[in-house]
Amino acid sequence: MSEQAAAFGCDVTQGTLLGGRVRFAQAAKGYRAAIDPVLLAASVTAPRGGRAAELGCGAGAALLCLAARRPDLRLLGIEIDATSAELARANVAANGRSERIEIVLGDAFRPPRSLEATFEAVFVNPPYLTDAIAEPPPYRGKRRATVGAPDDLDAWVASAMALLRPKATLIMIYRADRLDELLAALAGRAGEIVVFPLWPKEGEAARRVIVRARKGLRSPLRLAAGLVLHRSDGSYTETAERVLRQGEALVL
Repeated sequence: MSEQAAAFGCDVTQGTLLGGRVRFAQAAKGYRAAIDPVLLAASVTAPRGGRAAELGCGAGAALLCLAARRPDLRLLGIEIDATSAELARANVAANGRSERIEIVLGDAFRPPRSLEATFEAVFVNPPYLTDAIAEPPPYRGKRRATVGAPDDLDAWVASAMALLRPKATLIMIYRADRLDELLAALAGRAGEIVVFPLWPKEGEAARRVIVRARKGLRSPLRLAAGLVLHRSDGSYTETAERVLRQGEALVL
C-alpha cells in the first residue's frame, strides 16, 4: 500500500486544475471531478473580503478554483464523507490556502447553527440523479456525489438558504432536464433567478445549467445566453478555455 493510500484509505491520483494553477489530489476510484466544479466556481460572486461556503465540497475542487480567482474571500467547505474531507484538507494545504479555507466534516443538510445567515454566497454541485432514474454506482463516494433521494434537492436549497445572509447569493450547477425541480425548490425562497445554459456544442441541447438566485428577493427570472463549451472538432471554445484553463470569471 502506498503512503498516500495508507493516509487516506484509498488510492489517490495527483493532478491539476485551471491549467496547472491548482494542485488537486482525488480518489483514484469513485467520483472524479471534471469541469462542473470549475464552472461552478467561476460563477460565484461575492463582495470583496466576504464569506462563501460550499455544501458537499468533496475533495475541494470548486473551493480551490474559487480561491485561485478570489484570494480575498474566506471559504468554508462542508463534506459528509471523511475520506473526501481529508483529501480536501490536504489539497487546501498543498495549495497554501489553509488560512482562507476551512473544511468541516459534517452533514450539509444539518450545518452548525452558528453558521446561519453568515455567508454572502453559497454554492452547490448536488447529486444530479435519483435511484428511480439511475443505477447507483458501486463506489460509495461516487454514489453519494451523484445519486440522491427524490426530496434531497429541496434539502440542498433549504440548507443553503439557512447559511445565506438576506439578499445573498446561491449558485448551483444542475441537470438541464431537472431544471423544473430546482426552480420549484427555489420558489418562495429566492428571486432574481438567472438560468445559464451550458451548451455542449453549437446547436446541441444543454445538459447542464448554472442557476443563480438571491435569498428573499422577488425579482423576475432571467434566461441568459449561456456558454457553448466545445467547437465542432471537440476543442473548447475560446470563452470556455479562458474559464477552464485561465481561471476567468463566468459572467451570468
